[in-house]
Amino acid sequence: MSSKKQGGKTAQHKRPDGKRLGLKVSDGQKIGAGMIIVKQRGTKFHAGEGVRAGRDHTLYALNSGIIEFGKKQGKKVVSIK
Repeated sequence: MSSKKQGGKTAQHKRPDGKRLGLKVSDGQKIGAGMIIVKQRGTKFHAGEGVRAGRDHTLYALNSGIIEFGKKQGKKVVSIK
C-alpha cells in the first residue's frame, strides 16, 4: 500500500513568482543618485532630465533630487529637479 497521497496535475504546478515591476518612488519624493525609479517592460515611462534608461528599460536617477512625473508630446516622462 502506498504511503503517499496522489498529487494530480494541479498539485504539481506552482505559479511563477512576480517580477516586481512598477514604480518604486512617487511624485515629489526625494531620491539619491543611482536609485531605481521604475522597473518596466518596454518604455511605458520615458527618461527625462536627470534620468537614464537601462537596457531592460529600467529608469534610474543620474543625480539626487526630487522626482517629477509629467507629459511631453503625449508620452509619460520622469525627470529629476
